[in-house]
Amino acid sequence: MSKAFTKESDGDEDAEDLPQGLPPGAKNYMRPQGFAALKAELSHLHKVERPKVVEVVSWAAGNGDRSENGDYLYGKKRLREIDRRIRFLTKRMESAHVVDPDQQKNRDQVFFGATVTYANARDEEITVTIVGIDEADLERGLISWISPVARALLKASEGDTVPVRTPSGTEMIEVVAIRYGE
Repeated sequence: MSKAFTKESDGDEDAEDLPQGLPPGAKNYMRPQGFAALKAELSHLHKVERPKVVEVVSWAAGNGDRSENGDYLYGKKRLREIDRRIRFLTKRMESAHVVDPDQQKNRDQVFFGATVTYANARDEEITVTIVGIDEADLERGLISWISPVARALLKASEGDTVPVRTPSGTEMIEVVAIRYGE
């Protein structure tokens, strides 16, 4: 069979299409800000990125031999990446359960969307906000609700000491403060 009729694959082309990071049966919780960010990225890909790449690919295709045309080959690859990201974002948004932390009635305990300050065994105070997996960014203090620290903190109150499983063993952390909203 000719190589032209076989699909070449990098092996993980469709891996990003599958919702990753969620335990089986778990809901895809997300704050309104996270949902808005996904929506903005999807809109940008549809309205800006994809049309630009399609234009470049169309121009490059009109230049003749496509087998050695870098603009054409790179453009087609970039188009596949954009389409894969669009599918991923669409699936994530369809499965999203938007939870507004400002609507939390029980503000004495840690729930999704809470900003928690805790002290570890070395008396370091660390402040984190519990967010959805698509919003997590450790550098900004945003941790996923399925992370070990977040799971340990969930339902804890100020003054509670909870165990966290770490690679080096179990560590105790104390909840110093809880707040909701920005």
